[in-house]
Amino acid sequence: MGAKRVLVTGASGFIGRPLVRSLVRAGYAVRAATRRPVSFPNAVDVAIVPDFTSPIDWKPILCGIDVVIHAAGLAHVDEDEDEDEDEDEDEDKRYLFDHVNRIATQELSRAAARAGVERFLYISTVRAQTGISAADMVREQDEACPTGLYGRSKFAAELAVRAAGVPFTILRPVVIYGPHLKGNFLSVVRFASSPVPLPFAGFNTRRSILGIDNFISAILFVLNNPATEGETYLVADPKPVTIRELFTMLRKAQGRRPRLVNIPPKLFQIAFMLINRPHLWDRLGRELVVDTTKLESLGWRPAVETYDGLRAALSTENGEGLAEGEKSDHPN
Repeated sequence: MGAKRVLVTGASGFIGRPLVRSLVRAGYAVRAATRRPVSFPNAVDVAIVPDFTSPIDWKPILCGIDVVIHAAGLAHVDEDEDEDEDEDEDEDKRYLFDHVNRIATQELSRAAARAGVERFLYISTVRAQTGISAADMVREQDEACPTGLYGRSKFAAELAVRAAGVPFTILRPVVIYGPHLKGNFLSVVRFASSPVPLPFAGFNTRRSILGIDNFISAILFVLNNPATEGETYLVADPKPVTIRELFTMLRKAQGRRPRLVNIPPKLFQIAFMLINRPHLWDRLGRELVVDTTKLESLGWRPAVETYDGLRAALSTENGEGLAEGEKSDHPN
C-alpha cells in the first residue's frame, strides 16, 4: 500500500507551509491547495484554487485523496471587533466571514464525504468555544459560547463538518506563535523589543499559547490515531504563561534583561475603559487557559517547550514571526 494522500487547504499560510513540509517528511503524499503559487518541496502536488468567496469544484482536487486537512479560512482580521456587536455588525464583513469560514467548509466537507475521504481534519480555533477571555479553565465538554464574527463563523463551520457525513476530527488551537506572520503576537514581540522598561511586572494573568511545532505534532498525532475520529480537541503548549512571564521569556530570548516595572493593572483597566477598548483589557488583564488533558490522555505530548519555541520564532527574520493567523489562509 502506498503513502496516504493528504490534501492541505491554506497550504501557503502560516500553518499550511510548515505543515506541508512536515507531512512530506513524515512520508505522506501531499496535495497543496493554495490561492497563489509558492515554493513547496518537489514531491508536493499543487492545486491552485480561487478565493473561497468563489465557487470551487472540489471533485478533481479530491480525486485520490485519503485525508483532508482544512486549514484555510478567514481569521480575525483586525481582532478589535466589538465583542458585544450584534445587530450593528457590518453586513459585508458578516457575509465574508460566513462565506469563507462556514459555507466554504460546508461545501468542502460535503465534497469530501462524496469522494469517500477517510478523515476530514478541521482546523478550528478556541474562539469557536469561548471569547477573548474566560473566567474558568476551558474544556471541550463546556458549552460552546463563541463571540464575534470570527468565533461564531468557525463554530458554524464545525457544525457543518459534523453534519457532512465525513469522518472528522476538529482541533481548536489557542493563539499560535511561529515564523513569518503578522498579527497580535507580533505586536507583543515589538513591545518586548523596545528599549524601554515595560509596565507588566504586576500582570499575573495567564494565557494559553501554542507553538507552531507543537500544533503540527498534534495534527500528525491525530492523523495516526483512529481514536480521535469524531472528536474535538483543544490544543496548547504544556503550561499557560503569565503576561509577566511572556515578556520575560521574549526579552531573555533576545539576550536581554526583563526590565519590567510594576504599574498596577487596575490603572490599565481604567485606561482601556476610558478609551473604549475593553477588548484590550480582556487580552491583557483577563485569563484564557485551556485544558489539554483530553488529547494528552491519548498519548500526545508537545514537542517543544514554550521558551524554546519562542526563541526559535524570534531567530527568524529578526523576530517578525509571531502571530495568530493569516488574513485568509488560516484561523486563530
